[in-house]
Formats: sequence, structure tokens, C-alpha cells
Amino acid sequence: MLARVQAPPTECARPLDRTVVTRTREAAGTVRSVEREKAGTSQGRSVQKGGFRVLRRRMWALLALSVILLAACSDDGGGETGTTGGASGGATGGNITVGVSWNNFNEERWSKFDEPAIQEALQTCGAQYISTDAGSSAEQQLADVENLISQGANAIIILAQDGEAILPAVQSALDQGIPVVAYDRLIENPDSLYVTFDNVEIGRLQAETVLAQVPKGNYVFIKGNSTDANADFLRSGQEEVLKDAIDSGDIKNVGESYTDNWDPAIAQTNMEQFLTDNNNDVDAVLAENDGMAGGVVAALEAQGLAGSVAVSGQDGDVAGLNRVALGTQTVDVYKDARELGKAAGESACSLAQGTALQDVANTQPFDSPGGNQMTSIFLTPQAITQDNLNIPLDAGWISQEDLCQGVDPGTVDACG
Repeated sequence: MLARVQAPPTECARPLDRTVVTRTREAAGTVRSVEREKAGTSQGRSVQKGGFRVLRRRMWALLALSVILLAACSDDGGGETGTTGGASGGATGGNITVGVSWNNFNEERWSKFDEPAIQEALQTCGAQYISTDAGSSAEQQLADVENLISQGANAIIILAQDGEAILPAVQSALDQGIPVVAYDRLIENPDSLYVTFDNVEIGRLQAETVLAQVPKGNYVFIKGNSTDANADFLRSGQEEVLKDAIDSGDIKNVGESYTDNWDPAIAQTNMEQFLTDNNNDVDAVLAENDGMAGGVVAALEAQGLAGSVAVSGQDGDVAGLNRVALGTQTVDVYKDARELGKAAGESACSLAQGTALQDVANTQPFDSPGGNQMTSIFLTPQAITQDNLNIPLDAGWISQEDLCQGVDPGTVDACG
């Protein structure tokens, strides 16, 4: 297994332009101010995002340009662009360096499953692994990508904190001949490779399982981060399944909100508010991932409702699968992140070696919400309920001890 090499910060070889520094700070502050204002409106019903996204995109573009100028300050201005790490002509064997820009390590799966799988794939092709962690900061991730370029990356894998804000840094890499892999989260640049699970199908699986258990009643929708396209992909899959029941009046949407950074604590707060608004009359909650499902279940437990309200999730987190076994979570859509990491690592190696984007193995076209035709790799997810908990157990994804903690003997087949 490759050791994790953290890319060191880029040093400036000359004094920074004070105007650039000032404008960078001002732009970052403006973006945060607008996002805080928007967050204040996100409680309750779905947020209208069109106008906000246009303004937000313009501000991030200004910020991104400033960050890129700052990150490039060590350049002496006399060399050609693309000499720091591009894949022009293709690198070979041990000459390959692949950089990974992580948005954060707060989600259990990134460090436990995805990163080791990427490292193993890179080791197999003889590539060096370097990485950065943006700590949930879109501003920091812009600088991180430029840092990886300066460290000589021949390809870059990006788990985007903000799919819009990262676009200028992605274009900067591509302009220097460095291939980019958008990892698990869409980045709307058709020259990048998009590697993910089928998120619309995940939403369908969540809704199908919950609908089978609760065909009528009051539903709450706890969505992910508003700047992550996956949140809307998941919601669209849910809507496909539930539309007829909603139109007929069998299902009533009594609460819907985005959740900043997919944060379980925020999900819990939102769920508590929806319970208050509806006098606890909630029959099902479509939470888009396991972390947020944990926040939802905590809110339900406080009202004595855990286990009586259907709850969805995804990712196959240990806690999520354990909740399925306990009966407090109805479904956990299982995505073997080891396969996703392997696909991304292998693809990044292939691209770094000079393989054309359309010639990367197992790709297919995908028409994105932004009107781009992306080259993509889609992996297949699987719904996990109490009836098939043996699947992640047999795959070695989770131990029986962790899966069955607190489960009464004889109540769940996988627990014995």
C-alpha cells in the first residue's frame, strides 16, 4: 500500500501583489456572506437556486482567478506553460504522479475505503500518490489543485467541495495538459472524466424501498449539499418513483431542505424542525446519505419515533448498516467504494500515460444537467435491507460484530 504523501504548500519566490491578496480575501468574504444569507433561507421547503447560482458562479470565478494567480506566484514567468506536470506525450511507469484533491475527510468512507483503493490502483501501475485535503473549503481546494500541479502531478483526481467553484482550477490543469478525473461528484467540464456510482439510480432505490413500506403518508426529504450535483441527481431519482403517488395525494411532501456539507448535525436540526412543524406526523424520511440519516434517526429517537418512521440512506457506513439491522433505518444503498477508487486510480494512470479520454476503459457518454456531454464511468449500486445484509457482510465490507451490535439474537438472519 502506498504511503499517503501530503503535498507541501507552494512557496512564493517573490513578494505577493497586495492588490491580488486583498481582492482574494474580499471575494472569499463576499461568497461566504451570500452563502450564509442563503443558508438562512434553506430551512423548510426547497430553495430556489437559479438566480443565486448565477451570482455565486460569478463571484467564485473572481475568487478562483485570484487564487490561481497567488498559487502561480512562484513561477518566474520565463518558462512555457504545462512544463510542471502535464501528460503531453504520456508519462510511463514510475514517472507518473497522480494528485488527489479531497474536499474533506469528515465522511467515514473517504479515508477508510476510497483512498486506500485509489492508492492500491496507483501502486499497481507504478504511480506515486500525493494528496491535499481542503477541509470543506472551496476556496482552499482551488489553491490545492494548483499546488498539486506545482508538485508535478501528471493527472489529478478531484472530489469537489463545490462543483461550480472548482471549474477554473480544473480548466487551469487541462490547459497545462494535465487530465482531470471528477471523483464521485460532477464537475461540469466535458474534457474531464466523471467517475461515480449511478446517483439517479441510488435515489430510485431509496424511494422504491421506502415506498414499498410506506405507500401513503407524510414524507420529508433531507437532501445533501446544494452545491453538489449529486444532491439533485438523488432527488430526481426519488421523484421518478414517487411522482404518481404525490400527484394522487397518497404522499404529501411536508418538508424538504438542502444540508450544508451533508452535515449530520444540520440534518438533525432540520429534521427536528420538520417534526415540530408537523406535530410529529411524519411517516417517512428520504435522507440522501447515511451521515444525514444518522442525524434524522437521532431526531426521531428524541421523540420516541425511531423504528416507526421509514428512513433511507446510502454509502454503507458501519453505523448506517447497523441501523438497518436494528430497524431504525429502512434501507442503505450500498456502494462498494473500493471499486470506485480502483476505477478512478486506473483511469487516472491511463490518462497520465497518454490514453485519449474517449478511449479510457468502461466509459460511456452522459448528458449532464449543464448541457455538457461528459465521458463517464458509472458503477452500479445495490439496495440493502434487513433481508440482504449478508451482501456487505460477505464482501468483507463490515464485520458481523459491527453490523449486529445491539441487535436482539434471532431477529435478523445476518446476525444469527
